[in-house]
Amino acid sequence: MEYRKIGQTIYARIDKGDEIIENILAVCKKENIDSAVFSGIGGCSEAEIQTFIPSLGAFETEKISGMLELVSMNGNVLKDENGDYCHHTHAMFSFKENGEHKQAGGHMKSATVLYTAEIEIRPTVGGIIKKKFDPETGTGFWSFE
Repeated sequence: MEYRKIGQTIYARIDKGDEIIENILAVCKKENIDSAVFSGIGGCSEAEIQTFIPSLGAFETEKISGMLELVSMNGNVLKDENGDYCHHTHAMFSFKENGEHKQAGGHMKSATVLYTAEIEIRPTVGGIIKKKFDPETGTGFWSFE
């Protein structure tokens, strides 16, 4: 991975074999970014996508692999109530399966880069957004302090 800070924004190129979320969190830690939003595109070799099932209070995970076009990825990086970095990321992938074009998307748990991923990280300016656990849904939400 290589990145540059231009103004307040960080532009990261994540390389073959690297995991995207792991690298975004590493940049935020290194740059002392407490909260940010990010977006990106690229090509991946595998990904874990999840759908939250409210009645179960849990995520259902699907692993996909092959030549995956990362068509769109949006998310945020925050610190939770314990001060640990966490992310909330959604992504859409396109790929071919049995000669047909397919799509898969949802909450992105992880994705490994096949050839490159280009990520823009925009730190929160003028304040910090944190994550607060919600016991009713079993998930976390933004907390404004």
